Amino acid sequence: MLILGRREGDSIIMDGGIRIVVVSCDRGGVRIGIDAPSHVKILRGEIVEQVKSENERAAAPVATEWLAALGTPAGSAPLAPTAVPEPNA
Repeated sequence: MLILGRREGDSIIMDGGIRIVVVSCDRGGVRIGIDAPSHVKILRGEIVEQVKSENERAAAPVATEWLAALGTPAGSAPLAPTAVPEPNA
């Protein structure tokens, strides 16, 4: 990891036309601006971690005890939706 000291208004230029500018600094944190081509994805780290965690949770094996409690045999297909008759016009 490269660690740089920058002051308000200073910038960092990265390969691919990416420019990071220190917009402001105070005791609450640092505000940065990122100027990059439109094809470059820029995501906050905490959002990436949250999505990763949710994807792992969704891919985990599901306990079937709750299905048995509902009266649905484990591994059976859900019931197909029933057709709702249209009202007479």
